[in-house]
Amino acid sequence: MEKLIALHRNHSGSIISFETSEGRIISYKKAIQEAEEGILAGVQRAEDAEGNIFLLPEMHQSFDQMPEIY
Repeated sequence: MEKLIALHRNHSGSIISFETSEGRIISYKKAIQEAEEGILAGVQRAEDAEGNIFLLPEMHQSFDQMPEIY
């Protein structure tokens, strides 16, 4: 399974895309979809009280520890 290895943030600091261990650049939305499908390892889909879907890194990691793509 692929893992997320780097990320890209927009000017306001929100994550907008990821690089995978296979070298693909995928959008945040695509990463959520692939996490649901079991294509990506190390992340899980979560939903807040308002129904917004987002990604969480598994274990005790943070996306803040990932390097930037650019």
